[in-house]
Amino acid sequence: MKPLRIGMYGGGTVGGGVYELIMKNKASNIVISKICVRDLNKPRTFQIDESVTTLTADAEEMMKSDDIDCVVEVMGGTGLAKKVVESALKQGKPVVTANKTLLAEHWGELQDIIKNNQTASLHWEAAVCGGIPIIQTLQSCYTGDEISSIAGICNGTTNYMLTKMSTGAADYDDVLKEAQELGYAEADPTADVEGHDVRAKIALLAGVAFGVPVPPVDKIPCVGISKITSADFGYASQMNSTIKLLGTAKKTAENKLAVYVSPAMVSMQVHSVAHCSGVGNVVSVTSSNLGTCSYSGPGAGRYPTANSIVADIYRVASGASSNAVGTSDAKELELDCNYVAKFYVRVSLVKGMNVPVAETGALAEKHGVSINSIMSGDGNFCVTTNDSKLGNIQVFVEELAKTTFCNGMPCFMPLLSN
Repeated sequence: MKPLRIGMYGGGTVGGGVYELIMKNKASNIVISKICVRDLNKPRTFQIDESVTTLTADAEEMMKSDDIDCVVEVMGGTGLAKKVVESALKQGKPVVTANKTLLAEHWGELQDIIKNNQTASLHWEAAVCGGIPIIQTLQSCYTGDEISSIAGICNGTTNYMLTKMSTGAADYDDVLKEAQELGYAEADPTADVEGHDVRAKIALLAGVAFGVPVPPVDKIPCVGISKITSADFGYASQMNSTIKLLGTAKKTAENKLAVYVSPAMVSMQVHSVAHCSGVGNVVSVTSSNLGTCSYSGPGAGRYPTANSIVADIYRVASGASSNAVGTSDAKELELDCNYVAKFYVRVSLVKGMNVPVAETGALAEKHGVSINSIMSGDGNFCVTTNDSKLGNIQVFVEELAKTTFCNGMPCFMPLLSN
């Protein structure tokens, strides 16, 4: 039987893991025949069997190669990676990728190519939550069910940072520095700490879970963790909650689709995501038949991510098809960027100022925000609201920032208490 010949672009941490896992199973009908890397002289973290595998730096030549049956893209980015993936799909080849940014930003274009090339397919289990098989689960285990919401911790870097901050051992700047020293955060941590990484992932999860086109990432409301301080964790403790950066997609009462990224005040008693610590990931899915189910595991790393890629490769080798969308019958859900939630708003007071209860209440009423409670301490006060629209909260926060009692822009996030 003719082997499945793999052409892999990228020979870094994840690519090395893929190579090791494939080569470990000598009995499989799969070979990695070519690996394209930027620098042929760079030392590798894995041993290449030169009798089986050729190393090349010529991406253009490899894209034209007739002796590759399947392309694995693990180099990242949206430049050369996009060109490689598009070229393979246009040739009718299956593609396996872990590139969530490429998929989220160019989903429609890639699907159009697949529609015109019937033997092409796109497999991307590793693009979201690394080692958790969430894509296959959504595609195959919710047939006949209807998903109402999906929410997850999809970024190990920020979960590590928030876990450390929750202990009171360090504040944001110190925890970020530690995460960078440990290799969890990049020198430029913007994609992680400002929520851009999670935004790409929740866009993809929303597309699969609700069977709709992947929402444009630039339309998704996105707030990161850079404004969170120890004061927020102090208030969280008083409410028997913790803080997690979540990507959320849910059906609204108007049968629209709300998709957003934000830190959230999460009840320790109610939500499984509250107990996900360190660099772990968890995805919580609520549906009509199953209620709420949680899927947790390693969100990144050499072998967890490589395992998901290899699983996709084996699916290609077995002839399994790749579903572009999920199983929900809701095909025409309008994107609602003005989602409704209960909110927490924390204001840092100008030194010497008392808590301005009346003025805060008047501003809230002016902007259609219903206050549930006010707590104060250590030069701050916080407001919790009843159900409010994001837009109303944003205007309320902007108005608070202009007052004489407010020191800087207030921090706000949704409350998940039930």
